[in-house]
Amino acid sequence: MAEEQTRYSRLAQITKLINTKLDLHDVLEHVVTAISEEITRCDSVGIYLPQEDGTYRGYVGKPALINGMSLDMHIVDPEYDQLAKEVIETKKTIYIPDTSKDNRPDSRAVNAFKIKSLLVAPIFYENELYGLVFLFDYGIPMDLTDDEIESIKAYVNMAAVAIRNATNLTRKEDLIEEKQLLLDVTRELSLCSSLQEAIDKCFYYLSKVLKNNNIGAHFLDPAAELQMKPASLSKSSDWTEDDWKNTHRQLKVNFKKDAVFREVVDKKHSIMIPDVTTDPRPNHEACRRFGIQGLYMIPLVAVGEVLGTIAIVNLQEKGYTYPRYVRQLAESIVDATAPVLFNLIYMEKQEWIINKRTSELTQKNKELEEAITDLKKTSNEKELILNSAGEGIFGLDLDGKITFANPSAIELLGYPHEDGIMGLSYKKIFYQVNQANHFSEFVELDNAVENNGHSDSYFQKKNGSYFPVEYVITPQRQDEQIVGYVITFKDVTSRKQMEEKIKYHAYYDVVTNIPNRVLFQDRLNQALTYAELHNRSLAILFLDLDRFKKINDTFGHGFGDTVLQKAAQRLKDAMPKDATVSRQGGDEFIILLPSVKEEQDAVICANQILQAFEQLFTINNQEIAIKTSIGISLYPSDGSSSEELIKHAYLAMYKAKELSGNQFQFYSSDIDNRSLEIIKLENDLYKALNEENSFTLHYQPKINLETKEMIGMEALIRWNHPDLGLVPPHTFISLAEETGLITRLGEWVIKEACKQMMQWYAEGYREWTVSVNLSPQQFNQNTLADVVQRALNETRLPAENLELELTENLIIHNTCQTTTTIKQLKNLGVKISIDDFGTGYSSLGYLKNFPVDTLKIDKSFIDDITTNKNNAAITDTIITLANSLKLNVIAEGVETQDQIDFLKSRGCHLIQGFYFSRPLPPDQLIEEFVNKHSAKGLKK
Repeated sequence: MAEEQTRYSRLAQITKLINTKLDLHDVLEHVVTAISEEITRCDSVGIYLPQEDGTYRGYVGKPALINGMSLDMHIVDPEYDQLAKEVIETKKTIYIPDTSKDNRPDSRAVNAFKIKSLLVAPIFYENELYGLVFLFDYGIPMDLTDDEIESIKAYVNMAAVAIRNATNLTRKEDLIEEKQLLLDVTRELSLCSSLQEAIDKCFYYLSKVLKNNNIGAHFLDPAAELQMKPASLSKSSDWTEDDWKNTHRQLKVNFKKDAVFREVVDKKHSIMIPDVTTDPRPNHEACRRFGIQGLYMIPLVAVGEVLGTIAIVNLQEKGYTYPRYVRQLAESIVDATAPVLFNLIYMEKQEWIINKRTSELTQKNKELEEAITDLKKTSNEKELILNSAGEGIFGLDLDGKITFANPSAIELLGYPHEDGIMGLSYKKIFYQVNQANHFSEFVELDNAVENNGHSDSYFQKKNGSYFPVEYVITPQRQDEQIVGYVITFKDVTSRKQMEEKIKYHAYYDVVTNIPNRVLFQDRLNQALTYAELHNRSLAILFLDLDRFKKINDTFGHGFGDTVLQKAAQRLKDAMPKDATVSRQGGDEFIILLPSVKEEQDAVICANQILQAFEQLFTINNQEIAIKTSIGISLYPSDGSSSEELIKHAYLAMYKAKELSGNQFQFYSSDIDNRSLEIIKLENDLYKALNEENSFTLHYQPKINLETKEMIGMEALIRWNHPDLGLVPPHTFISLAEETGLITRLGEWVIKEACKQMMQWYAEGYREWTVSVNLSPQQFNQNTLADVVQRALNETRLPAENLELELTENLIIHNTCQTTTTIKQLKNLGVKISIDDFGTGYSSLGYLKNFPVDTLKIDKSFIDDITTNKNNAAITDTIITLANSLKLNVIAEGVETQDQIDFLKSRGCHLIQGFYFSRPLPPDQLIEEFVNKHSAKGLKK
């Protein structure tokens, strides 16, 4: 019974840890400890997490070293380990009591560790596999009972929940950031008015995601038999664009024979080559000239056609590979850019063609005017020219009646022969004739309005139908007198159809054929104007398809496009006729309800959508379930502008997803109040780092109870916020760590503390030591020793008067980098202290590997040291350990006389806490603490 209570207690404790912000590694260490304590006959417990190559790497376990190797050096490959493979496939725990009778385990591991019995359990939750747990012995079988195996499964289930929670949190944060970035990309691309502007925008976001500025674009040149040509280079590249293009010309690169370009263009997929020297496909001479070490190339594909490629090159190191999620984000940026480039390229080309054709027509009319004069002399010549002209040509007399027509004009206007068209009035040809009583007025008005160039007109055929034309009216002169007019025209039906197609794609989504972001924004702006004028309400519904990315990755992008098409159709069918259903990009849709009388109208529509998605989707004989999360914002209560309404609906949608998805949520101000506060505080922190007097240091004394002397103090940072006043560190240190500002902040603290300590040193307090806390980011900087050395040199403070405090969790991993950094600091002469000692849940054996000077007992043990026997025992053990290792030991957070008496009785005489003093500014420390307590024996 006692064992079951202990087990339940452990499970409850691990469950509690999972629901806190404790690091995943720490939670899994608790799981390993619980298993090892439960199964005492087990010699080794290890948790292995999956890698991108399909193997499983050791993450946490006991013991930390096996056969001289740390756990993260152990790899389980399911291709060799058939036992692991079976557990992965069946998701069932397998226990082998005698490995000599079972050939499934990896024989290499069995022989190396002399394993007699072995248990492998899958870490899975809701059918999702997160890793494997291995239990084995070193020569003596474990002889596990069914109850013990069930206990192991319970702890492994706790590990699965912890990993699932950590994975979901990271994924949500990454998804929000990635989707916001893609929203920004799509929005900014839609505003680009030129090809270069769109390319530069693409380069900007690619460099932001890939952290690489060496990006170039090559476009296909249809006129050169699909040959590539270098088009544009990132302005921040290590090369200038002129040098880049000149080098291409000098190399005479034949892109049609370049294997990398051909593969990207032909197969329409991206290529990642980490080391060009080991891959036969790249042009090695070009790579050498450009200094290319690695290459990542993405195709620009729009409307199924390849426009060109985007190449990102690594000029620094060989073998670097961008993570898969980074590549997916980069390729999404390129996919968003391609349709914009396609439209811009086509519009520029069409504008050039129109101008060219107009110029040609004008030139031809000049030639025809001269020819008509000559044709009066030679009718044969006249007949030849008119019949050979490709454009339609006909003449009108001063009354507007046709006097002649060439074969092309007769055919284009639909008449069987010339007799049928001769003598017809101009009104039978020109569609929608302007308001004129006579032909002369028509010509005059026509010239005045169109400036003798017509690219948006229609002619009428014999059967009454109309077709678009470009035409020019040229007066026919004889002896300075106008005797008639010549009309030259061309059928532009094909061009008009292409323009309509381009216009359609500018306002409608290519995949789903529903309105895109641009058209939705226009309709929303019109609806807002109408709602404001007529005091009406409207609603915005922002939708996201749950689990769509997993479906897309599993079945492919073609399958995913079909899902989007069917989802769009269901949304259209479920919504009122006056609603606008739009695809924003990816798996996100947005719906405008332009006329809602009350909130319930939006609720009805949201429920109709959820009901529409209840039915399974059948695609390629495959049934899948698609659900959606919906966020709703209302005008005018949730915003007055389109940006506000969309943003608030978007935030509400993410609130719905956080609440398990497949539901709707209305926007409320408390959804983003916290986010706005954090963003404001982050901006203030950036500004503060660039302003003087924004930060200050307070100092908390450290006291020796035996000598009643102050031996030093701990430097603690404060932020002088212009609005909030003096801000304590717990409010902004975590934010500084998240934003990467902690390194700059930490360097300032080291230098400022050294500067103040040197001032006290000059005043005679030469035995004091000032302590400075190091953050994990700061400690992991390769330049930490240089930073400390520079601060000591600039302030001229002796190194022995500076102590650096490292948290126990920061150094317990005992990596080579950790050992090297601590030795570098000790070589400078500074002192090293381990802060929060006792909270690391690790073996104390690591202490012998590090040259530390002091152990600081964490405040969590001191708080109830006189009432909690466990904390008292831990504190007693730490003091004994420090004395045996000849280390100083100091208790922090001491606040009562009872705590003082307990520590003195156990041999701990170094004290820090509110019992003596709170952290004080430098002048106040000397005035209110040192001077006033000098009578009690505190000395310089």
